[in-house]
Amino acid sequence: MNDLNRRDLLKAGVGTAAFALAQLVTPDFAFPGQGEEETLLPFLNMPRSRPGSLDWETLDSWITPQDQVFEVSHYRPTPEVDPATYELEVTGLVEKPFTLSLEDLKKEAKHDELMTLECAGNGAGKGFMSAIYNSKWTGTPLLPLLERAGVKDAAKEVVFIGHDTKEETLRKGSRGELKITVPFGRSMSVEEVDAKQPLVAWERNGEPLAQKNGFPVRLIVPGWYGIANVKWLRRIELRDTRYMGKYMGREYVTVRGERRGGEVVFVETSINKMNLKSIIARVTKGRPTDKGPIVKAYGAVWGDGTPIKTVEVKVNDGDWQKATLAEEPRSKFCWTFFEIDLGPLPPGQHTLVSRATDEAGRVQPTADDDVIALKKTYWEAFQQWPREIEVPEA
Repeated sequence: MNDLNRRDLLKAGVGTAAFALAQLVTPDFAFPGQGEEETLLPFLNMPRSRPGSLDWETLDSWITPQDQVFEVSHYRPTPEVDPATYELEVTGLVEKPFTLSLEDLKKEAKHDELMTLECAGNGAGKGFMSAIYNSKWTGTPLLPLLERAGVKDAAKEVVFIGHDTKEETLRKGSRGELKITVPFGRSMSVEEVDAKQPLVAWERNGEPLAQKNGFPVRLIVPGWYGIANVKWLRRIELRDTRYMGKYMGREYVTVRGERRGGEVVFVETSINKMNLKSIIARVTKGRPTDKGPIVKAYGAVWGDGTPIKTVEVKVNDGDWQKATLAEEPRSKFCWTFFEIDLGPLPPGQHTLVSRATDEAGRVQPTADDDVIALKKTYWEAFQQWPREIEVPEA
């Protein structure tokens, strides 16, 4: 579908959900307001996107193409699971434990989930700002599987275990080292599972999962950071105690200071839901004027599924200006694109930054706000990110 076709569809008023799903067949929709006469103003002092990650400046799809899908794995080598012998085990504090083959899973109730997936460390530095992508995930809803198993009243925690394993050193000291081989795992409370309704997914955009992204089956938790979306899913286990695996209780734990009276108290929290975040993805210059060329900014905003209220953009030390949120395509757990005409800007260097506000009243913080400035770990880097450009002489 070419640019003209997309814009004609928008003008015709195609329904949001139907339009979004239609784009999944040929996912080539992005920034429809950008005109052919506009040329890119590259960001200054920013490294180019690495292969295998999102390229914000050339992004032309609401649904991210596979060659721009990032991959983060903590246990190497990544497992190669034979789909012919694959089994998913549902066990623990349940009345009727069972296992399902891949074919069994595909015979279960089928559901599509549109969702943006972001690494919890995305945005921690200039060299790591592209670990995010948007997808249509297809699979089996988790809740009916748990209902079939019969969750016992004593069960408090749902643990998700992957096929990937590693020998870890759990203790050092005078009594010697304790080393054991452990699987990758994450967990959610029973209440969180009920609220988030995760998906046991086997397809992305109508195709089998890529091996690096969890083939043949992974967990998808709408609105939660990538670390919670366990890849190469092997076992789902109900427990009556909190799961404290390495990537639940020791890593992917945010350490943040909170001001209480005259002191700062540090609090540790396990990472789960995605924070409200926006970013300017590209800046262009268009028609020249006697005050400089017309400059436009395009970007994306996302979060945990709470509706977005506004995105604003500021140039240098000027006032915040309200950007236009794309009306289509939209989906609760996906990013929304935005754009803004900043008018003419004179030649020279300029700094642009965006901030988002959601319907719950949360405002995307600056790097100097306590929620970011008093954070001692790099995860959950959802601060406003200034972009520097240079407008050339006419």
